Amino acid sequence: MSKLRTHISISADGYVAGPNQSEENPLGEGGERLHDWIVPLAAWREAHDKDGGEVNPSSQIVEESRANIGAGVMGRNMFGPVDGGDWGDGQWKGWWGDDPPYHNDVFIVTHHPREPVAMDGGTTYHFVTDGIESALERAKEAAGGKDVMLWGGAEVINQYLAAGLLDELELHVVPTLLGGGARLFDNLGGAAIGLEQIRAVEAPGVTHVKYRVTAG
Repeated sequence: MSKLRTHISISADGYVAGPNQSEENPLGEGGERLHDWIVPLAAWREAHDKDGGEVNPSSQIVEESRANIGAGVMGRNMFGPVDGGDWGDGQWKGWWGDDPPYHNDVFIVTHHPREPVAMDGGTTYHFVTDGIESALERAKEAAGGKDVMLWGGAEVINQYLAAGLLDELELHVVPTLLGGGARLFDNLGGAAIGLEQIRAVEAPGVTHVKYRVTAG
């Protein structure tokens, strides 16, 4: 059965991006530190058409995160910082260049309608204006029985958590403090959420903790 999964890097004080995010600084102040563990990995570099790289206990975590993914969902603010309904005169196509690392259909939860955008490498962005449930339903249909990856950011992950729609959550906990920014587990509206730990893996610069999400 298709599952909705997410994995995300997070600071020790609970932030997945730093304060003052902008087009020039999409991860916010200090937010790039959350990804220092993954950028040197051969598994990450290969996915971004780069040679070389390290192999360590994080490598298997990254490879597993990509397995059995048939489609994705992401929030409007992760796709891009462009404000308003004009999508930057229709030119904005995400942060990831002409060949994004998804290679399947990605459904973006937004209030601003837009026609689908087909990219190189098999990625097509679809813009869903009728809520998180609709985005997930369409993603599961596109996934063809495989899992759906919820790519973030914090706000949309919190929405799926609060709605009881998320099945697995993996946190890549980085030993740094950001002191502000986009925070996970905020604004859950009193939802009863349980987390059953599946595993924990120590690696250079990060600890990977995977949970099964249950009704609290």
